[in-house]
Amino acid sequence: MPTKLFVGGIPYRTSDQELQQLFSQAGEVVSVFIPMDRETQRPRGFAFVEMADDAAADKAISMFDGSDMGGRRIAVNKARPMEERAPRGPRM
Repeated sequence: MPTKLFVGGIPYRTSDQELQQLFSQAGEVVSVFIPMDRETQRPRGFAFVEMADDAAADKAISMFDGSDMGGRRIAVNKARPMEERAPRGPRM
């Protein structure tokens, strides 16, 4: 069963392909998603990497959590489900 990882602190210029290549060192990568800011359409500095199984996810965490990527220290951990938030009011 695939395991989704949260990868925080990545350089803003990081591509999906770079993350795919890096994390494939730990095991099979199912998908990579880098969220974009709605207003600027620029990366938000974090990503989600889905590994094929728990073993690959655990290996990726041990290999990359706290490591340097493009001059920034990245954080890698298992992603938590998104918390429900109250609806936002209209934007001005």
